[in-house]
Amino acid sequence: MSSTIILYQFDKNSPTRDWRVVDDGVMGGRSSGNFYVNQSGNGVFEGFVSLENNGGFSSVRYRKTFQIQSQKTIRIQLKGDGSTYQFRVKANSNDLHSYIGEFKTSGEWEIVEIELTKMYPAFRGRTLSIPNFDKDHIEELAFLIGNKKEQKFHLEIKSIQLI
Repeated sequence: MSSTIILYQFDKNSPTRDWRVVDDGVMGGRSSGNFYVNQSGNGVFEGFVSLENNGGFSSVRYRKTFQIQSQKTIRIQLKGDGSTYQFRVKANSNDLHSYIGEFKTSGEWEIVEIELTKMYPAFRGRTLSIPNFDKDHIEELAFLIGNKKEQKFHLEIKSIQLI
């Protein structure tokens, strides 16, 4: 039986400086994301995705190194707005590509589970011809929304675990 590794557990004292918002503004877009911890002690990633100026995404990222032993699945406790999001990991924070697991939210509190080996590699929206995630560590976690449409978004996160 593998043990659980807490990748992040939010509470009222969680420092938001650990998380960095990266929007399509890095490429000239006009999307705007925000990240904060609410009164309930949950991380909140919200904002607006704009398609102006070839934009179309907003993300929030957290960097820290985690060793993977026998764990095979990411488990996230969250409440979304009914939209589809991506959970992303990088084995090396300097890599250009990320490994992606997509999930659709229900509008209710739920547990999302993503198998590491099903997370596919992509860079700038293009799937790469390299193997799915097969590394022994993670150096970056991220949430991204980019559904090729303009939309407001709101994702509330309680915890992220490796099980």
